[in-house]
Amino acid sequence: MMENKNIQLFENKRIRTVWDEESEDMLFSVIDVIEVLAGTDNPRRYWSDLKRKMEIEGSQLYENIVQLKMTAADGKQRLTDAANAEQLLRIIQSIPSPKAEPFKLWLAAVGRERIDETIDPELTIDRALETYLKKRSGLFAAY
Repeated sequence: MMENKNIQLFENKRIRTVWDEESEDMLFSVIDVIEVLAGTDNPRRYWSDLKRKMEIEGSQLYENIVQLKMTAADGKQRLTDAANAEQLLRIIQSIPSPKAEPFKLWLAAVGRERIDETIDPELTIDRALETYLKKRSGLFAAY
């Protein structure tokens, strides 16, 4: 698995991602998604409570979520729960948020970009250059 060096942004909030070459699937940091959707200052606690609630309801979703090392805010590699788009959609259903629908559309766009890049690798270079120029101009704050 390879951490995606591109910054995935939803409403100017960073969502850490990893591309799984084997399954050809994008995996997203669950904590980052929850922080965006729930608007909480403690997304880890929210996720912990949500996992418990889902388990009581009989959901087996958490059993299929993997833990991967992703770069944390302090720059270190730390384990975090990661989910694919299908799993994220199930999680989103459990979070009451007015941002849920816009996030679903964003998720579809990110997936579409990755498919397009697989078909035409030149798009990857164009997107990387665009991200570099934005970072250089100071548009993105360090995470």
